[in-house]
Amino acid sequence: MSSLAAEQMPLTSRDSVGRPPRVRTTPDDAWQTSQPMVLSTLIVDDEPVARRILREELEQIDDIALIGEAEDGASALAAIHDLSPDLVFLDLQMPGIGGFDVIRKLQPGANIPLIVIVTAWDQYAIQAFEAGAIDYLLKPIAQERLAQAVDRALKLRTRPAEVAQQFANVTEVAEAPVGRSVRRIVAKSGDEYLLLNTDEVLAFEADGDLVWIITAKKRYLATQSLKVIQDKLRNTNFRRIHRKALVNIDHVRKMSTLSSQRWLLTLANNQEFIVSKRQAHNVRQLLSW
Repeated sequence: MSSLAAEQMPLTSRDSVGRPPRVRTTPDDAWQTSQPMVLSTLIVDDEPVARRILREELEQIDDIALIGEAEDGASALAAIHDLSPDLVFLDLQMPGIGGFDVIRKLQPGANIPLIVIVTAWDQYAIQAFEAGAIDYLLKPIAQERLAQAVDRALKLRTRPAEVAQQFANVTEVAEAPVGRSVRRIVAKSGDEYLLLNTDEVLAFEADGDLVWIITAKKRYLATQSLKVIQDKLRNTNFRRIHRKALVNIDHVRKMSTLSSQRWLLTLANNQEFIVSKRQAHNVRQLLSW
């Protein structure tokens, strides 16, 4: 395998254990087959011995179909783009473009891969990151722990919204400067799941069972309830102004009085929200009124 080329295995023929090819048939890009779901899998690690050991372990798992390997970040990005794997085992510590650099450069969309991070970092460092709900494997990898990671990936693969959220969690860790957390919002547009930075979002608005994400130019569907979103954005510039609305105070352009206890907020896109009596004094405090 060349330094920038990923080793590829054809998906159109039966694999080494006789599994039939899979056919993409649903809008969520789920793989349908008469056999149990199989995850197309890419291994990314700069160490040949580490790749071989992980490959041999994965070949013992029926739910895995290995489609390639990459030995550096550049070839990993090319392989992910060309092969659209369901699952990527990604080493963090690689020369040049490292694992977190790969994550930062990935483009979210309809074919977001599940990412399992493989690292030789000590257990304490891993536990510090696990608040982001990221799956980690510590080198040397135990077979039981590997099987657990694959099982979790199988369950997530049938739930694209959760796959997108998992990817958002990974990018939060990858992009966070020391001492500060970065929040990413999962937005649904048609069959695609996008990741939005919080500063792009003007507000969240509940509409029955739906929650809309409002940006300067477009509205997207959220994948979580308003309460979950509020909890995720605690200690940020988002504030609940009504039981059906959560706004980014950075995008408030005008505040008008409707009565002694009711306010009208106008956002940067000229959309207006009424602040409930219950939340009015919190908004006044925040804006130093």
